[in-house]
Amino acid sequence: MTKMIKNTILQTCVFVAAAFLFLGCDSNDDDVQDDELDIAIPLSIYQKIYKTTSDIYIENGFVYINTDGVPDHKSPYFLDTQWESEKYAPYDGSNPFVTNFNFNPNRISAGNIRFKIPINPKKSSTTTPTSMGPIGVSLNGVPFYNQYAGGGAPLSNEINSFDQYNGHPAPGRNGGGGRYHYHMEPFWLTENYGKDALIGFLLDGFPIYGPEENGAELNSSDLDSHHGHSHPTSDFPSGIYHYHLTSDAPYLNGVGYFGAPGTVSE
Repeated sequence: MTKMIKNTILQTCVFVAAAFLFLGCDSNDDDVQDDELDIAIPLSIYQKIYKTTSDIYIENGFVYINTDGVPDHKSPYFLDTQWESEKYAPYDGSNPFVTNFNFNPNRISAGNIRFKIPINPKKSSTTTPTSMGPIGVSLNGVPFYNQYAGGGAPLSNEINSFDQYNGHPAPGRNGGGGRYHYHMEPFWLTENYGKDALIGFLLDGFPIYGPEENGAELNSSDLDSHHGHSHPTSDFPSGIYHYHLTSDAPYLNGVGYFGAPGTVSE
């Protein structure tokens, strides 16, 4: 009887240890995938960014992307600009996030925005918070901003100044016009390329996808604290960490960059 009890206890311990080891290996495999998967994003993927002011090129481990930041869609913020006759359109009431449209005093202007982004994005051991101003670039060359309005306030009030394509211009510098940007889903791009499509890149090199995946709409609770997750995509069949745009805060990025960011200058 004593021998049987001992054998039962031994078998139980072996089972528990094996189960613990299995779970531990699963967790470590995820960490290895994030930390050690060596991905070099090819130039052809970056060339999906179609509205640039010069050729996109790779040099010394970075891709260089230059844009003027002027959107290729219409907007009420083209009023009183050089593009008014071609691109001005009044706000049409179609933005589902806007409850009471507030036409802000800024107007769209052309800039000289230079993005330097690592082509081998890797998970960073420390999290770098996003700053105010451009944190990434969309396919049409318009910069992405983070989840905060001026002064670090929530976007809840500023959303009412977003146009029908979900962007607006920031105040200009030195009396000039403003830099147009997106904080949230750029409707022009998701309408033309799909809600599940590649939409751009953050400064750390990781790609940004739309708000849908496998036919379902995502929200922030489906993603990690950086507002992304890892698995294969149509552009990266071997798998890659990527961000998603969602309709709920923080919209694009959470606690900061998943990887080490490159730089942006004007």
